[in-house]
Amino acid sequence: MSAPTADIALIGLAVMGQNLILNMNDHGFVVCAYNRTTSKVDAFLANEAKGTKVIGAHSIQEMVGKLKKPRRVMMLVKAGGAVDAFIEQLLPHLEKGDIIIDGGNSEYTDSERRCKSLAEKGLLFVGSGVSGGEDGARYGPSLMPGGSTAAWPHIKEIFQGISAKVGTDPCCDWVGDGGAGHYVKMVHNGIEYGDMQLCCEAYSLMKGVLGMGNEEMSKVFGEWNKGELDSFLIEITTDILKFKDESGEYLLEKIRDTAGQKGTGKWTAISALDQGMPVTLIGEAVFARCLSSLKGERIEASKHLPGPAAVKFDGDKAEFVEHIRKALYASKIVSYAQGFMLLREAAKQFNWNLNYGGIALMWRGGCIIRSRFLGNIKEAFDKDANLTNLLLDDFFKKAITDCQDSWRKVVSASVLRGVPTPAFSTALAFYDGYRSEVVPANLIQAQRDYFGAHTYELLANPGTFHHTNWTGHGGNVSSSTYNA
Repeated sequence: MSAPTADIALIGLAVMGQNLILNMNDHGFVVCAYNRTTSKVDAFLANEAKGTKVIGAHSIQEMVGKLKKPRRVMMLVKAGGAVDAFIEQLLPHLEKGDIIIDGGNSEYTDSERRCKSLAEKGLLFVGSGVSGGEDGARYGPSLMPGGSTAAWPHIKEIFQGISAKVGTDPCCDWVGDGGAGHYVKMVHNGIEYGDMQLCCEAYSLMKGVLGMGNEEMSKVFGEWNKGELDSFLIEITTDILKFKDESGEYLLEKIRDTAGQKGTGKWTAISALDQGMPVTLIGEAVFARCLSSLKGERIEASKHLPGPAAVKFDGDKAEFVEHIRKALYASKIVSYAQGFMLLREAAKQFNWNLNYGGIALMWRGGCIIRSRFLGNIKEAFDKDANLTNLLLDDFFKKAITDCQDSWRKVVSASVLRGVPTPAFSTALAFYDGYRSEVVPANLIQAQRDYFGAHTYELLANPGTFHHTNWTGHGGNVSSSTYNA
């Protein structure tokens, strides 16, 4: 048998897998390609990988035999059972110190479990977020690896070599132990849900309230992309709005208004609830997709449920467009602030040493939420690694102060006209709640103690719990307390 020549193997030859292999090849790494349907290996080598150094394998055993030690095997397969199935197939052929990398959209709890179980067998596991879509995979994705720290020196050159770059900085660094990599990718995807919903609400207001046409809206998004909102999603929205189909009509207006989801936004919202973190904008973005899927019910409801009388906009259109821009920017700041709040809380629970400025840099290029804005987030954490909330950083504090009046005007106008803006609205409600020294939760505590003897704290004596016999016929025994 000839000496092993491959630096890494990649299992899964869908578009993302193929593009990642070609990216690795471009950077001088020899990749062994494998797919369960082995005819795809032959087709890939004969077409997309023709003329490259990529080699193929028709079995797991053959693939492993072609790998240099420590063997590095990366999977880009469907999350869940498929990942576990491939790990089971790999186990008989691997040795102590070999590395298994899951580059799919796996749930972080699965990565935690796999990292522990493989460590017991002497194997190293990496669960890595990969963002950037097909184009990113081919020319430079954002990579978020976590898992067995001992694996990092053996994959660092490959991962940082193929990742996107901001200047000379790679959009890839080690995130942390266990499921940290996939957790950070999950939060990235949750923020992506929020960013997309914010774009939708800006589009809805321009179209529904201002009566703007597609070319006009595209021009606005194009202008926005030259300033503070410069980002991948604003850029592609510019293109989508003006795109025409074969008949010369705008394709966007023909697309059904229902949005699907693969689960990562939902996982972020669930994790936020588990952590007791008010990640409200991502939650609303997930629920907005759920509501969009009720197309039949919405059609029927539109015939029966009245809204406010239609009011023709008679103000300054350019001025209101600027109000929308500022509302979008302020809401985006809140969304990212909430995302980093969740990361900080998860780090406490799982004992991860997360580098928040480093995470912002990982997202600065290559990924779907890449934007100029992330450079400001990195600077905020570079100035203060212990920053409790992005809203308290001087840059973001000034930005949100400058946007506040416009933000309120947009949300008010939306409510008065019956135009749903759940993300704009919840972001503003969070901001007002977060900046409030006093909120009405004292009444909730009194109600809970009244009906369930759950106790309450006094302002003068926090940390000590009291129970009151509110009715005169209740007892003095209290229920257990809980914090949420």
